[in-house]
Formats: sequence, structure tokens, C-alpha cells
Amino acid sequence: MTPTACLLIIGNEILSGRTQDANIRFLATGLGEIGIALDEVRVIPDRAPRIISAVSECRARFDHVFTTGGIGPTHDDITAACVAEAIGVPLEIHEESFRALEDYLGKEKFNAARQRMAMLPRGATPIANSVSVAPGFTIANVHVMAGVPRIMQAMFNALKPSLKGGAPLTSVAWYSDLREGTLAEGLAEIQAHFPDLDLGSYSFERDDGRRGVTLVAKGYDTELVAEAGKQIRALILALGAEPVSGEPAP
Repeated sequence: MTPTACLLIIGNEILSGRTQDANIRFLATGLGEIGIALDEVRVIPDRAPRIISAVSECRARFDHVFTTGGIGPTHDDITAACVAEAIGVPLEIHEESFRALEDYLGKEKFNAARQRMAMLPRGATPIANSVSVAPGFTIANVHVMAGVPRIMQAMFNALKPSLKGGAPLTSVAWYSDLREGTLAEGLAEIQAHFPDLDLGSYSFERDDGRRGVTLVAKGYDTELVAEAGKQIRALILALGAEPVSGEPAP
């Protein structure tokens, strides 16, 4: 079975529209490369009961839970404390992280607010942060990362080698000048033959005015994906169009 993951995006700024999330695609792609399926994404506010409830529920349902946001020095950065409560352990100073932050910032700038970034749930393993030193952390099957995209990406890249996945996600794509309504019935039949794969149709319109649809088969079984790709190509041919492999150029 392919391991599953859930992403909890934590932050009032996402829900209000002030900030647009830029982490979903990066995480989904990175997890797919190591054979972990991102199966659900939730956006929740900076409210302790909601965070605790979501972490508790999701860590029981998924093999991995990733969180982004809420681990900085400000009053609404409460993710670490909430995860500690959801796991059932105290939040405490992580000495190694404390010293690293103090060395990086200097004693004069390492005030009480910034020291909060060195507080982790007891037993947590820090996730290295090559951008600003302040760590994320892993405890049980929960991986807590920053919301700032370049910091989140640095943390995930540090964490990635330790994650246990399965076969990587593979995909096949064919596109043509056909329309979705023309392809829908045939694509549904192919999907019925491959219930474990994710088949999708995506309309496109290029800068040169060419329009059409890309049909994509994705999954973690290379042979099944390849066979579905053959049937997609055959469908396009049967409908009188010329199938082109891959994604259309802009």
C-alpha cells in the first residue's frame, strides 16, 4: 500500500486571503517522488482547539501529517504547543536548537520572543533549517514546518531522506485538439478498467490559439500507468485526432 499524507496549512492570513499558499504543489510533488500520496489538504486558523483537533484526527488517519505555518516568534505562532498537546507531551526548550539560534542571532537579539522558536515537544527531532536556523520538528508521524515557502522547502529537503515511502508516482500524458465532451465517455471506460489510477482531463489553450485537452494517467504502478497510457492514446486515435505525447507547450 502506498503511504498516505495530509497537509495542515495553519494561518489566519491564508483564510483571510492576505497570503496565498505556495507550498501545496511543492510538497505534493516531493512526496510523489518518494512514493507518498498527498491525500488531503486542510486550511485551519490560528486557534488552539482547531489545531489540536486536526492534528489528533489526521495523525490517526494518515501515515504522515505535515503542517506549515505558526512556528515563528509572534503571539499567534502556536503550532508547536498545539502539536505537543495533541501528542500528549510537554513543550520545552530544546537545548541544541536554543544554542544554534543564540549563536546565529547573537545574545543581544535572542530575546524571549525568539527563544520560543527553540521550544519543541519533548522527544521531538528537529528538522534542519538552512535558511534561518530556526528548526521545524518531527514527533511521532507529525512533521512541523515553516509557512514561508523557501524555508519550508529547505526543511522538507532536509526531512525527505528520512521519510519512508513506496514506489514513486509515475504519469503518462497525451494531448490532442479534441474537447472534453468528446473524450468523456471513453475516458470513463478507461478509468473503470484502472480503478487504482488517477485519470484526468485538462483543457488547454495555447498562445498560438490552439485548443484541446490533455489526458493524464497517474499512479504508483508503472505497468498499469503505461497500459492506461496506451488506451488513452488509442482512444484519441479512435476519435479521429492525432495524439501527442506529453504536455502541450504554452
